[in-house]
Amino acid sequence: MATPAARAAPGAKAAATVKSNMYQWEGTDKAGKKVKGERSGQSEALVKAVLRREGIKPIKVKKKSKPLLGGGGKKITTKDITIFSRQLATMMSSGVPLVQSFEIVGRGHENPSMQELIIAIKGDVEAGSTLAEALGKHRLQFNDLYVSLVAAGEQAGILEAILHKLATYLEKTESLKAKIKKALFYPIAVIVVAFVITTILMIFVIPQFADLFASFGADLPAMTLFVMACSKFFTSYWYLVFGGIFATLYAFVEAKKRSRAFAQFLDRASLKIPIVGDILNKSAIARFARTLATMFAAGTPLVEAMVSVAGACGNVVYYNATMKMRDAVATGTQLQVTMRESELFPNMVVQMVAIGEEAGSLDQMLSKVADFYEEEVDNAVDALTSLLEPMIMAFLGVIIGGLVIAMYLPIFKMGSVV
Repeated sequence: MATPAARAAPGAKAAATVKSNMYQWEGTDKAGKKVKGERSGQSEALVKAVLRREGIKPIKVKKKSKPLLGGGGKKITTKDITIFSRQLATMMSSGVPLVQSFEIVGRGHENPSMQELIIAIKGDVEAGSTLAEALGKHRLQFNDLYVSLVAAGEQAGILEAILHKLATYLEKTESLKAKIKKALFYPIAVIVVAFVITTILMIFVIPQFADLFASFGADLPAMTLFVMACSKFFTSYWYLVFGGIFATLYAFVEAKKRSRAFAQFLDRASLKIPIVGDILNKSAIARFARTLATMFAAGTPLVEAMVSVAGACGNVVYYNATMKMRDAVATGTQLQVTMRESELFPNMVVQMVAIGEEAGSLDQMLSKVADFYEEEVDNAVDALTSLLEPMIMAFLGVIIGGLVIAMYLPIFKMGSVV
């Protein structure tokens, strides 16, 4: 059952509109011992009042000069939020009060930014806000899905179970993202290394050969002449080459951020890439199933859950399809019917959802679907990596080997003449 500290006091919503700040304080406890610390509060007077209620006589309270979050610590990652969720759920399951759980979890965290975030949330809860309201003030770290599930858990009195489910959900989601990144990182890293090696050869090595060949006084092979011309252009206009590459990458990133149409085009095109597209499709299905299973198990109505599920899919094609499915479900259509009509979900997924709806165990069936497709993504990534290794070796051989052969062809030609 949700702890009293997690429930909103009268007027909490009005208080939530007042901005909280971080205060440093010094004082003495009941034994007369000097103590100090930090606390989030809406004013210096309120911080002093809270300290007095805790048996501390405040001597000095002052507002921190640096920002509340991210002052000097590392960026708060999803892994930090996952650990926080798991630790908080464990503390509450063990009977530790919510506010004290914040104190223990925050004090033990290695990331200073995360410590400040936890202290800020603790201060809001102590001031009378619900945990969901306190988390809702930090949307960069806690998204709508997280906050809505916590709110549902508080209302139903199953906050500990919801936090465990959220931690599991975040762990599975991050694991899935890591697998996708793993599939993409290897070829990108090899291409970068190949570019660096080619640049070194073009700027420093090939010009030396060009000076040597100038003294031959004989016609050079076409391949050698082509490579020497490329090297000359690269050496003379290297700033244009590098500038063009960086400008193209920057323009691509900015266009994806600013142009919704371009971002949607990339999402659609990525699903049609051989092999990679299959991985992305399976990944989207796994996210869809995992998110919907987590929210449905928490008691979130299906129509409301579909909004968060659409955003969690990570692809505009699945987002649009999920929102259409939501509208159809809102009119009374079964989920499995809408999934079949979208033509995005394999028959196996649709059948399992149908069984789950009939048996009243939709969350369990969706969890099994998510487990299956997460394993499929894992296997597909391993297969892609195995396939890419010989292809990348061949790519490096053609690029680097071609440059070396082009430079040694004239020397071989001279040897055959002699």
